[in-house]
Amino acid sequence: MFAYIKQFKFFFIVLLLVSGIIISIIYSILKVEKPLPIYQPNRVDASLVDSTIQHKKKYHTIADFKLVNQNGDTITQDTYKDKIYVADFFFTTCQTICPVMTDQMSRIQSEIIDDDEVLLLSHSVTPEIDSVAQLKRYAIEKGVNDNKWNLVTGDRKQIYDLARKSYLVVKDDGMGEYGMVHTENFALIDKDKQIRGLYNGVSPASVDSLIYDIKRLKKEYQ
Repeated sequence: MFAYIKQFKFFFIVLLLVSGIIISIIYSILKVEKPLPIYQPNRVDASLVDSTIQHKKKYHTIADFKLVNQNGDTITQDTYKDKIYVADFFFTTCQTICPVMTDQMSRIQSEIIDDDEVLLLSHSVTPEIDSVAQLKRYAIEKGVNDNKWNLVTGDRKQIYDLARKSYLVVKDDGMGEYGMVHTENFALIDKDKQIRGLYNGVSPASVDSLIYDIKRLKKEYQ
């Protein structure tokens, strides 16, 4: 019996190797990547969510908005219709995390520069300081491509509500009406106005994940 097996040793080794390759190929074909989660207010850090919606478990979407960008153009939800986009909150005079966040957004801009499906959107949390002219100076300094990335300003209440009731990424400063403490969070928004990812905008590794997740999200629409 053993002599018989030994006689066909080479055959069995080849068969084992071929079987392993076939199994690996079948596994790769059948392996389906899970879709990105849809973030709801009740599953996000409560300090970033307005108290009126902290209980919300489903159907959360980004509210309509009307803001002005670095070129004085009106930016609305229609500007981002049928687009995937990355949103954050910043201010031009920030000397701490904002420069790092802007550098990381610039990196994303480079990755999506030729991708018509993806845009960027940065909201000022100091709209009374960040006028259109100030945003334009900042945009030029930071290499913002006007076709890919809008830096927006507008009514403070609207920006506050967007930050805490829509994107769920900014803290209330506790100092008065509509006071905002921006965070390092980037939000990935799908074509249905839903939050599909939250990322640390000062962490290159986290932004790497965001860039990868943009590609995953695009596959959902193919």
